[in-house]
Amino acid sequence: MTIYQGKSTSKYTGGKLRRNHSKRRYELGREPSFTKVGETERRAIRTLGGNRKLLLLKEGYANIYNPEDKTTKKMKILTVKENNADPHYVQRNIMSKGTVISTDAGTARITSRPGQNGIINAVLIK
Repeated sequence: MTIYQGKSTSKYTGGKLRRNHSKRRYELGREPSFTKVGETERRAIRTLGGNRKLLLLKEGYANIYNPEDKTTKKMKILTVKENNADPHYVQRNIMSKGTVISTDAGTARITSRPGQNGIINAVLIK
């Protein structure tokens, strides 16, 4: 079943809304990628205009930026500590933007969108 992200066919009152046009391909969405901790696994999909988007399905490393000495290093992700998107994502080790992860260098907050960008960038927090 596809995910439709176009306008609703009903009004807030419950009445029917007349459509200006039928459903279009650009109004379709897709399932979330649910990036997990593990060995790197990516999938490339075609997007609007024939461009490519990398979906990150699994990742074991993150680019960690240290604001104190202004350096960026590739560190191993140990586990997910906190995820504001959904508390159950912590148990399932699912990462999204804003997730707090524990690494070899300490705890870090993810600043990139793994399911959209295909990479994990994070900032070290105290």
